[in-house]
Amino acid sequence: MFEKLDPLLHSELRLAVMSLLLSVDEADFSYIKEQTGATAGNLSVQIDKLQQAGYIGVSKAFEGKRPKTTCKVTQAGIKAFEEYVNALKSYIK
Repeated sequence: MFEKLDPLLHSELRLAVMSLLLSVDEADFSYIKEQTGATAGNLSVQIDKLQQAGYIGVSKAFEGKRPKTTCKVTQAGIKAFEEYVNALKSYIK
């Protein structure tokens, strides 16, 4: 039978953010926005959802006078992503 897919990761943008963060140590908001092609508002909402789920950590700082938001995948996020990929494989076997 088919395994249940994590609805949080089944969103195209959240899946893209997680995939991107798994390929780097950490990434700032501007880089994620550029790589995903998302609008700032939509990306902000999706990052907040991933953070609330414990899948990513978000730190906010200033670079000079400009705010800088940096995201990094957590161990829980890595585990959830791996489980999502394995569940997805059950659909294509």
